Amino acid sequence: MDINGIDHIELYVGDARQAAFYFETAVGFRLRGQGGPETGLAGQRSLLLEQAAVRMVLTSGLTAEHPASTYVQRHGDGIAVVALEVDDAAGAYAELVARGATGVTAPRTFTGADAEVVTAEVGGFGDVLHRLVERRGDRTAFLPGAIEARPGGGDIPLLAEIDHLAVCVPPGQLDETIGHYEKVFGFAQIFEEHIEVAGQAMNSKVVQSPSGRVTLVLLEPDTGRRPGQIEDFLRWHAGAGVQHLGLRTDDIVTAVGALAGRGVRFAGTPDTYYDDLERRVGKVDAPLERLRDLSILVDSDHDGQLLQIFTESMHVRRTLFLELIERRGARTFGSGNIKALYEAKERELAAAGATPAAAAGTAGGVRA
Repeated sequence: MDINGIDHIELYVGDARQAAFYFETAVGFRLRGQGGPETGLAGQRSLLLEQAAVRMVLTSGLTAEHPASTYVQRHGDGIAVVALEVDDAAGAYAELVARGATGVTAPRTFTGADAEVVTAEVGGFGDVLHRLVERRGDRTAFLPGAIEARPGGGDIPLLAEIDHLAVCVPPGQLDETIGHYEKVFGFAQIFEEHIEVAGQAMNSKVVQSPSGRVTLVLLEPDTGRRPGQIEDFLRWHAGAGVQHLGLRTDDIVTAVGALAGRGVRFAGTPDTYYDDLERRVGKVDAPLERLRDLSILVDSDHDGQLLQIFTESMHVRRTLFLELIERRGARTFGSGNIKALYEAKERELAAAGATPAAAAGTAGGVRA
């Protein structure tokens, strides 16, 4: 079984049209298709958004019993499906179930004039599912007959592809979740660390598919330290889930400037962070004052540098948010920026009238 990459993600949201308006006007996605009862998607309305290689489906339940409705009731708006591109969806489904995955939706085929798409679904982490997607023929056809994709326009994309997903799990579930992805999905652990800052701490481990195209950063709070932002997420999300979506860009300075101009709110960074930046990470091929103005962070590892920034959460529960990341050789996730990110998040929480790591009103999260 080969997992070739992330085919798309699906968010369950209270109002798909309202969510699409934000992602279109602020983040630069474009509406490429839609489906609902009239296309055989009973009890739901789904909108397909695209930007370069990033495909996102926004789904709202039209009845209280629809899975999207029950998901939103429990978790709020969030990523409910991470779809994986495979060569043989039926074969992958059978193999994953044999290895211990929970089968959710048996293989189903969608056929169009020039394309055939086979999908199946298995359990992932928490209430998040993995949809297995096999595409034959015209790969621009998204879900023939159910959600037809329209040709894209001539927009210049600001975002290139999904870099990683950061997932928060409850205390004691990190190793179990890692083991599940190693045994069932064939992922390999590629990185781990214990991070402590401001009296809070977390464990972080990263698993990746053999293709290198699917990366999950898993975060677990250290209960031996004071409660922090991971606990806040788990409380307000009501369990494990995707804390942030990492989106790679080829030009983070241009992307952040454009998105900020459209109304995207980014987490701020202490001004003093930039005073010794090049001493910490080496020479940066970008104007430092521009990085300071935009609050873009820089980190380095043995392979190079990465530039990154995080949005404030766009949800009332302060759960899911976005990361923009430009990789200049670096293969890690910016752990050297954790302290600055904590400070930025504490300011966001304070501005919202909450105390750090409050048990109510907060759910931001450690960035990874």
